[in-house]
Amino acid sequence: MPNIASAKKNMRKSRAAQARNRAQRSALRTALKKAKVGGASADERTKAVSLLDRSARKGLIHKNAAARQKSKLAKLAAKAQQA
Repeated sequence: MPNIASAKKNMRKSRAAQARNRAQRSALRTALKKAKVGGASADERTKAVSLLDRSARKGLIHKNAAARQKSKLAKLAAKAQQA
């Protein structure tokens, strides 16, 4: 346990950020799972892409990881349209 006031504040801040990041990461993963299922609508894919962009912008995930996931979603969407 920290004794210095600034260290206590940093600990509070990091716990709040950790909870926020966990919630955002969970929402992102859920949206990706919904977008990847066979009968996913265009709206679900759009929401997943939007969350990926926002997560990359805020530093939750790396920008290349977001680009890779978006590419996978685009491939799945193209494959679904052909079938």
